[in-house]
Amino acid sequence: MADDKQVHIDTEDARAGWTPHVTRYVLGISLAAVVILFAIIVLL
Repeated sequence: MADDKQVHIDTEDARAGWTPHVTRYVLGISLAAVVILFAIIVLL
């Protein structure tokens, strides 16, 4: 049978690495690019 003990690991150890906050910049820039491209397409 499986071991019924619960293991609690803090967030930093569970993540096992460093996560930069690049994702928010990529999403923001991509959103702005899509809005600009759609505006150009609509205006042509």
